[in-house]
Amino acid sequence: MKTLYFDCFAGASGNMILGALIGLGVDQDELIEQIRLLDVADFRIEIDRRNKSGIDAVHAEVVVPHEHVHRHLRDIEKIIGESRLSAGVKERSLAIFRKLAAAEAKVHGIDIEKVHFHEVGAMDSIIDVVGCCIGFELLGIEKFVASKIHVGSGFVNMAHGKFPVPPPAVAELLGNIPIYATEVVGELTTPTGAAIIATVCAEFGNLPEMTVERTAYGAGTREHKNFPNVLRLMLGTTAQTEEKTKTEPLILIETNLDDISPEILGFVMEKAFEMGALDCWFTLIQMKKNRPATMVSILCREPEKAKFIGLLVRETTTLGVRLKTIERTCLTREITKIETRFGDVPVKIARYGDDVVNIKPEFEKLKEIAKRENLPLREVEAEVRKKIV
Repeated sequence: MKTLYFDCFAGASGNMILGALIGLGVDQDELIEQIRLLDVADFRIEIDRRNKSGIDAVHAEVVVPHEHVHRHLRDIEKIIGESRLSAGVKERSLAIFRKLAAAEAKVHGIDIEKVHFHEVGAMDSIIDVVGCCIGFELLGIEKFVASKIHVGSGFVNMAHGKFPVPPPAVAELLGNIPIYATEVVGELTTPTGAAIIATVCAEFGNLPEMTVERTAYGAGTREHKNFPNVLRLMLGTTAQTEEKTKTEPLILIETNLDDISPEILGFVMEKAFEMGALDCWFTLIQMKKNRPATMVSILCREPEKAKFIGLLVRETTTLGVRLKTIERTCLTREITKIETRFGDVPVKIARYGDDVVNIKPEFEKLKEIAKRENLPLREVEAEVRKKIV
């Protein structure tokens, strides 16, 4: 199983992760080409090699001229959701920002939709997160593991004042994750770095038993005396686990409507997916007085239920919703790439244990190729499937 190990002895930030991914072999041109699918008008990534206490590391800094905008979660969801990024990159990027928003909401005691992102809402931070998720996909990472996380010490100046390290949102993000501090003064792990690692990593601790293929270092900006300010990423393979499926608790939100326009229902479904619903569907039903009606169903994770209840309350005629806690069991999945005459195409592979039970080319990529080549979609899909062994 393709595994990425985050060695966070000097903490972690979004640009350190991005730099280390480039050091592992993520193609810079392809990375930038995919980031452009965000439709950001003007940005650049300044990439150079730096020596940090004797360690050769890659420094990557996203620069967005004249960008000083602070955003809410819905603004970031709109940017990513309406982009032309792959479904996998969208899903992982949105999960990172939602985890960050949930942490901020808890710290400030407000609704998640009211969280006002400061530094992490700027476009350079959005590109950091999306760029890292693109890198994970390009490298075909299936499993993420991190060491104990060095958070630093002392105090840090933030938008709301001066706070101890780790600042409140980082402390919340790293709950139930092993962290530590040393004599090194300063904020070593940023909110972006903490959100990325807390979202993608399921295991924390010592380096797992793995065959290491490549190691790379992402450089931080500051210099520490006799201390390399770098994040080390180790890419390799670990043994395939015997787990055949993944089971997780989810929330099913439902409401019955007999007095609403189909146009509005279509908008509600579109909006639900933009907001990160795992699924949304309509069921034709019959209500009292023999009225034909529609049952709206939205599937989401428990921390996100409030925003989807709010969506139904604001956009439909509902007077209430039903909530059910359910379990979803999924096959283990991985994303790989195959070479075709149209270029590389992402392919999702579903496994049951060691058996491949389903292989599916990424639909959005097929659609993009069909439009670009002016070919029927089914013809593009048929040709891509011929390349799948």
